[in-house]
Amino acid sequence: MKTRIFATFLFLICFFYASATTENLNGKWTGLLKTDQGDEYPLLYSFKIAGTELTGTAKTPKGELPINDGKITGDKFTFNVIISNMEIDHEGKFYGDSVGVDISLGDAKSHATLKRVAQ
Repeated sequence: MKTRIFATFLFLICFFYASATTENLNGKWTGLLKTDQGDEYPLLYSFKIAGTELTGTAKTPKGELPINDGKITGDKFTFNVIISNMEIDHEGKFYGDSVGVDISLGDAKSHATLKRVAQ
């Protein structure tokens, strides 16, 4: 009986810790995407977390676009942004003070590190 209570308590602590960690992903994050061709693109994301759902916007040269199909599992997340009928997939990991994100469009893949925008 004591083991079951302890295991339940431990599970709840882990659940609330993971929820609190991903809640810190809320807000604006910025970075710089560098392509293999030497091009550089500024990145600006505004993330909103609700449970395991990630929503928000991505600022692009075509304006602010919605984040689609956003999901969070622990400290990892996925979403996509659609620009000119092209789906750009994002897969990231939250590190507390930074976010690593892999961005892919077809076979082209890039990595960027995002930092929180000071309020």
